[in-house]
Amino acid sequence: MKKRALMPKMAVKGIVSNGIVYYPYIAAVIFAAFTHFVFSSILHNDLMEILPHKAYAWLILEIGKGLLQFILFFFLLYANSFVMKRRKKEVGLYSLLGLEKKHIGVMLFLENCIIYVVTMAGGILLGLVLSKLLFLLLLRLSSISLDVEFVFTKEAFGETMLYFLIVFLFLFCNQLWEVGKARPVDLMSGSRKGEKEPRLLAVWSLLGVAALFFGYRASILSRADSMILTNFAIAVFLVVLGTYLLFTSGSVFFLKSIRRNKKVYYKTGNFITISGMYYRMKKSAAGLVNICIFSTMVIITLTCTITLYSGMDGMTEFICPYDMELELDEGKMTAEKLWPKLNELSAKYGLTVERADVYDSISLSCSLEDGCFGLKKEDERQNCGVILMTLAAYEELSGEQEPLLESEALMYTERADFGRETFQFMGIDAVVKKELQVLYPYPKAEENWKGRYIIIVRDSAERDRYVRAWAEKNGVEDMEAFLRSGRCRVGILLEGEEEEKELFVKELMDWGWKQDGIRDEKNGLEEKGELRSMYGGLLFIGVIFGLDFFLCLLIIMYYKQISEGYEDMQNYTIMQKVGMSGEEIKSTVHKQILFVFGLPLLGAFAHTFVGMFMVKWLLVLIDLFDIGLLHRCALLVSTVFMLLYAASYFKTAKTYYRIVNRTAS
Repeated sequence: MKKRALMPKMAVKGIVSNGIVYYPYIAAVIFAAFTHFVFSSILHNDLMEILPHKAYAWLILEIGKGLLQFILFFFLLYANSFVMKRRKKEVGLYSLLGLEKKHIGVMLFLENCIIYVVTMAGGILLGLVLSKLLFLLLLRLSSISLDVEFVFTKEAFGETMLYFLIVFLFLFCNQLWEVGKARPVDLMSGSRKGEKEPRLLAVWSLLGVAALFFGYRASILSRADSMILTNFAIAVFLVVLGTYLLFTSGSVFFLKSIRRNKKVYYKTGNFITISGMYYRMKKSAAGLVNICIFSTMVIITLTCTITLYSGMDGMTEFICPYDMELELDEGKMTAEKLWPKLNELSAKYGLTVERADVYDSISLSCSLEDGCFGLKKEDERQNCGVILMTLAAYEELSGEQEPLLESEALMYTERADFGRETFQFMGIDAVVKKELQVLYPYPKAEENWKGRYIIIVRDSAERDRYVRAWAEKNGVEDMEAFLRSGRCRVGILLEGEEEEKELFVKELMDWGWKQDGIRDEKNGLEEKGELRSMYGGLLFIGVIFGLDFFLCLLIIMYYKQISEGYEDMQNYTIMQKVGMSGEEIKSTVHKQILFVFGLPLLGAFAHTFVGMFMVKWLLVLIDLFDIGLLHRCALLVSTVFMLLYAASYFKTAKTYYRIVNRTAS
C-alpha cells in the first residue's frame, strides 16, 4: 500500500524532473489537440449548414481531419519514444530499488493521465480562444461573407477527447511493452545502448540509390493524366524508402570509406567526429530521415499554399471568364432582343456591362496526331476538343479583321502552340494563315494538356463543310438536325460590386427561363464561388498542415540533439580527461552537428527540386497554370526555411555544447 501511495508523487516528480523532454512533448500534444479541436469545431458547427457551397468545404475539411489524425498519431508515437528513451535509466533504477513492474506500470499510467488532462485542457482552451478566429480565416480564404455567431459544439469536445484518449492508451501500452520486455540492467543502459552496424551496407546503399532514382524518375516524367495521383503515391514511397536506406546504410558505408583514408581519419577533430557518427549512425539516421522528410513536407506544403493563395483569382478567371453565359436558338432570340434587358438591369443595379459577346460556335471531340484531326481514340492524351467558328464570330470577339480564302483558317489553341503551317480535319486539307496568341474568352496555357483547338474558317458554309465531314466519320444519321445543333452563345462580364452582380444574374436568369429561344443558362458567379470555396478550403488545410509539419520538425530536431547530447556527455568527459581542450571539443561538436543538420537539409532541397515537377502537374489538375508563380514561391519558401533552419542549427549547437561540456565548468 505504501508503494501505491507513492505512485502519484513519483508520477508528478517524473514529469517535473524530466522537464527538458516532457515540456516540449506536452507543448506538442497541446498544439495537436488544438488543431484537431479546430477541425472538429468547424465541421460540427451549425454554420456549415448555411455556408454557400457547403459540400465542398465539408468534404475538404473532413479529408483534412482524417489526414491530420493519421499524421498526429505517428508523430506522437515518435515523440513519446524519445521521452521513454530518456526515462529508461530512471525506470531501471526504480526496479533495482525494489519497485515491481506493476508499480512502474501504475506510475506510467498516472503520468499519462496527468499529461492527458493537462494537454486536453490546454489544447481545448486554446481552441476555444482561436477557433472562431480560424473559422473567420476559412471564410475569408473562401471569399464567403456571413454575419453569424460561431457556436462551440459538444461533438467537437467529444471527438477530440476520444481521439487522444485512444492515442494515449496506445502510447501507454507501448510503454508497458518496452518496460515489460526489458531487464533492469537493460533499462539502466537503454539510453546509452549502442546500435549494431547494419549488415550488407553496399547492397542496401545500392537499393537506396535505386529507390531514389526511380522515385525521382517518376516525378520528373509525370504528366497531368488519370494516373498522376497513383504516380505521386509511388514516387513518395520510393523517395521515402530511398532516403531511409541511404541515411541508414549509405551514410554508414560512406563513413566507413572515410575511415579507410588514414590521412583524413587520423586527425584529432575528424577522428572524434567520424568515430562518433560512425558508431551511432543507424540510431541517428532514423532521426535524420524524419528531419529530411518533414523538411520536405514543410517546404512543399507552404509552397503549394502560397502559390494557391497568390493564383486563386487567376484560376477562377481562367475557368469562368464570364459572369453569366447564355445559349440561344438562332432566329427565336437575338442580341437585339437581349440588349434592352441587359441595359435595364445594369441601370437598376448600378453595374457596367464590360463585355457582352454574341457569337456562334460548334464544339466537337476529335483526336490529333501529326497535324491530322480524326476520330476519338482510347488514349485520352491523343484526344482533344475542337471549336469551329466563323470569321464573323472571331471579329465579334476580338474586334480584329483578318480576310480568309476558302482553303485558309486561323488557328488558336488553349494549350501549347499548334506550330504547323497546314492541318487536316477529317480529310479536309487547310492552310493555317495565322496562329493567334490571344482570343477571349479562351485562356491559353502551355501546360493545359486538355486545352481545346479553335479553328476559324471563312464563313458558315465552310464551317458546315467541316461539320459534315466530322458527322460522316462519326456515323451521324440526321445531318440537318446536327447542323442546326450549333450554339449561338452570349457571354456577359460585369463590372461592379459582387452583391449587385449576383442580383443582376439572378434576375436575368429568372427572366431568361421564361423566354422562348434561350436554351441554357450558366451562372458564372456561382461557379466562381464554388471554386473559391474549394480552393479556400485547400488553402486553410495547407496553412494548418504547414504549421503542424513545422512543429513536428522542430520537436524532432530538439529531441534528437538533446538525447544525443546526454549520450555524448560521458564520452566528451573522457576526452577532456585525456587532454582535449574546450575549443577542440567545441570544434568537434560543430562539425558533427553541421553534418547532422546539413545532410537532411540538402536532402530536403533535392527532394523539393525534383518534387516540383510533379507538384506542377498536380496544380495543373486544379487549373493553376502559372508555373512561374510556383517556382517563385518555391524559391521564397526554401530561402526562408533555410534561414530558420540555420537559426535552429546555431541554437542547437549551443545547447548541445552546454550538455556535453557540462563537466568542464
